Amino acid sequence: MTVPGAYRIEPEPLGDLRGHFFESVRRSSLLADTGFELNIRQVNFSVSKRNTLRGIHGTVVPPGQAKFITCVRGLALDIAVDLRVGSPTFGHHDITYQSPESGTAVYLPDGIGHAFLALADDTTMCYLCSAEYVPGTMIDVDALDPELALPWELREPPIRSAKDAAAPTLAEAAAAGLLPTYEQCPSRPIPLGTGIG
Repeated sequence: MTVPGAYRIEPEPLGDLRGHFFESVRRSSLLADTGFELNIRQVNFSVSKRNTLRGIHGTVVPPGQAKFITCVRGLALDIAVDLRVGSPTFGHHDITYQSPESGTAVYLPDGIGHAFLALADDTTMCYLCSAEYVPGTMIDVDALDPELALPWELREPPIRSAKDAAAPTLAEAAAAGLLPTYEQCPSRPIPLGTGIG
């Protein structure tokens, strides 16, 4: 994607009269293609009504939490936002439409925020996470921040949690020191064996 370190993964489906099959992620392929290794420590699912807007969410570094995200039911407009203060693409975003039929996924390393809009009822997102959730380490940024101007294409006010609706803007979060720095979150692969990442 245009945000350094973020990747869109598009599988190659194999079809026959039963339907289709695809390999969503393979550790060795992800490592070879991105230079990043994703060791799964937690798996999360969210189920959302149509017009639900979740995010922008990230994790404080350390501990950090890389994510491999797929839509397993429904349809989602997925947006990745660079939250790394000092990054050349700070505040920039990438859009991915996700559905079970496409199998398209996104890989987001530390410092990349995630948000999505459910475009169908019962939209279910699966998150493969590199670290277990640690209370108090979540980063929340307003997905409707007018300076970010994310292209949600809303036709009505979205359904949001109280926490998401009260989240600070990107500028407010940066000014409060809530965001990681570009140096804390490498956008390029770390050599294997360094114990970093």
